[in-house]
Amino acid sequence: MHNHRKRSRPDDARDSNQLGVGSTLALLRNERAQDGEDRANGSGRSAENDEGDWQIAESKRAKKKRRRQDGANDDNRNERKNDNSESTGNSGNYPAITHSANARLQSFVKVSDLQNLVLYLLADGTAPQWCSVRHHHNFRKVVVVMVPGLEAGMFDGKISVDADAAAHSAAYEDQEPPPEDSRNRSNVTPDDYYPKRLKKDRLPDPLQPLADLFDHLWPIKAPGDDKFGKIHSPLAGMLSAPVPKSKEDKQTKGPQAPSEGKNWQNRRTIITELLATTDQLADAGFPLHPAHTGNDKARAALEAASRTASKKTSADGWIDFPGIANLAEGSAREENIQKGSVTVGRKVLTMDCEMCLVSPPGETQVFRLTRATVVDWNGEVVFDKLVKPTEPITDYLTPYSGITAAKLEGVTTTLADIQKDLIELITPQTILVGHSLDSDLNALQMTFPFIIDTTLLYPHPRGPPLKSSLKWLAQKYLSREIQKGHGSTGHDSVEDARATLDLVKQKCEKGKAWGTPDAHSESIFTRLGRHHRPRRDKLHPHADEEPRLGAVVDWGDPRRGYGSAAGVVIGAESDAEVVAGMCRAIKGDAITPASNETPTTGSDVPPGGCDFIWARLRELEAHRGWWNRTKAADTETLRSQATTNMTTVPLSTPLTALTAHLTAIHAALPPASVLIVYSGTGDPRPLARMQELQKRFKEEYKVKKWDDLSVRWTDVEERKLRAACEVARKGIGFITVT
Repeated sequence: MHNHRKRSRPDDARDSNQLGVGSTLALLRNERAQDGEDRANGSGRSAENDEGDWQIAESKRAKKKRRRQDGANDDNRNERKNDNSESTGNSGNYPAITHSANARLQSFVKVSDLQNLVLYLLADGTAPQWCSVRHHHNFRKVVVVMVPGLEAGMFDGKISVDADAAAHSAAYEDQEPPPEDSRNRSNVTPDDYYPKRLKKDRLPDPLQPLADLFDHLWPIKAPGDDKFGKIHSPLAGMLSAPVPKSKEDKQTKGPQAPSEGKNWQNRRTIITELLATTDQLADAGFPLHPAHTGNDKARAALEAASRTASKKTSADGWIDFPGIANLAEGSAREENIQKGSVTVGRKVLTMDCEMCLVSPPGETQVFRLTRATVVDWNGEVVFDKLVKPTEPITDYLTPYSGITAAKLEGVTTTLADIQKDLIELITPQTILVGHSLDSDLNALQMTFPFIIDTTLLYPHPRGPPLKSSLKWLAQKYLSREIQKGHGSTGHDSVEDARATLDLVKQKCEKGKAWGTPDAHSESIFTRLGRHHRPRRDKLHPHADEEPRLGAVVDWGDPRRGYGSAAGVVIGAESDAEVVAGMCRAIKGDAITPASNETPTTGSDVPPGGCDFIWARLRELEAHRGWWNRTKAADTETLRSQATTNMTTVPLSTPLTALTAHLTAIHAALPPASVLIVYSGTGDPRPLARMQELQKRFKEEYKVKKWDDLSVRWTDVEERKLRAACEVARKGIGFITVT
């Protein structure tokens, strides 16, 4: 048996001529990427002395000498920090995040990698491979700022900072979607995904202050699917974290349904817990029943204005289901509730409607009701009638509706007749169930307060506005094939209603998390909350008893969506207010001397502030025309105002304000904190344009012949879609430690 030992080498041999093959290749690659400039300047060491991710075999004496040198370097660096000994309790253990010249980067850093860095610093994430992190347990706070609208082209002169929003918009309207890269994807070089050093004298004036805060510009790839030309939410990529797997689950290969995981437990759920909330209905586009606005006069006024603008008032033939003044009137009496019943005394009716087109070809599509079907909790048909629209039908949509001219021949039932019949059938204690029920209620021209929609119960894996089809949900969760009819047969509304009902019953049996991303993922705030602050954190004297606290600061009402799980939620109406809210979340609110109590409401911040803060600055997004319309009335008002205010100013104006905001955030951070800035995406407009063309093609292709299509989709359009997706996924990011 041979005794193998690592060959020691003197310290003076650790130069570029004595590096291994891997290190040498890394250095050559870095020299090519930055014209021979030493990439390791930002790490505080030379490339020859920075081990990065490489393991160097050396003698014990050499190791001791190197450690002494490292300690001296740490001390010198700590002298430049403010009050470092108080911040960490150990001046030699000051935390750092650096880019190593020998880092084994093989692809783009993704938004999920940024999320994992946050979890590594504050919770249970794994050590990142794309950057070097030292003494990660000593980091105090992590602040993440999303700035949509930032692009790498602003930093190298490809995007002019002097043109105004109108000029940028005109240039965008004139350009074609970018051509697909002719290179093979496997030929992507490190130059594409390695960080670029920020050099102040080479940056446009508005962006030069960023070089004082950050060392590198990182290419960050947004979540998405290049094959199908899809881009996923960069908010979800940061704020929705995967649920840590148990040891048993890690040993199971392949994708798992919730029921297959050993940690999954069915939780019997009463049906009222599945009712859509007011905000969910508003976000999904439902016209709200007056019971949802109640005494909220401001919301009632906004809803009335919206319905007037969209012609959904009583003057337009719409009805609000009568006899329900508020949501409390829907509750059943105690004597009518059977013990153990998931329906808790409520009447559950599942509805499915079929529609036809009455609008001329080429104009805005107008649908009218042609059939209404209702089944009860047992799946029995209690209502099923055909309807004859008053306008001439231009397209029966037979492949989808199953309605033909022959079926409607002799039908005299009108929409008003159906409305009267449903008012007699439905009671104030009824719950209406459906799939995309907003479309059915639009066809019925009526509002109802108690809604369960399976598109909300089983959200699309990629998030809104995408919706999972009923056919796909039935296949996945019911192992049932529906909607197999085509041509003259079309869909069967009874079959669709029963499938929808069974999906709701399954939800009642298994629990609210069934069929949702929550079965495999959770809010990052929830995950952080399971971990406690380190005891040595003097900002928090009771750190060993306090869980990690997260905050969201955003435009509008951040309590909707991903902000609902945050411990602190702060709304804003401008970027300046976002920055002010972030400073509060970082430092905390002072305890009032009179009460000597810590604030407890969701908008108050405990002394010492939060451990993790996520915020979004949107004025640059508004200037560039990237901020899309939203269904939330308050946020849409803010979007419209911000977009109007930014129309005539040059790009340099929001960029100058942005750098001032980031500088203020950086100045508010205590020592040993991390500031991460990421754009989320690249320019999404070419992709949105191609997706709209693809959508129109798919809609027409199902009901028209090829020669009659107004839009045609070929390999050329498919390549343009993928190229636009590639552009949209190219975001940027910055990282610094205070």
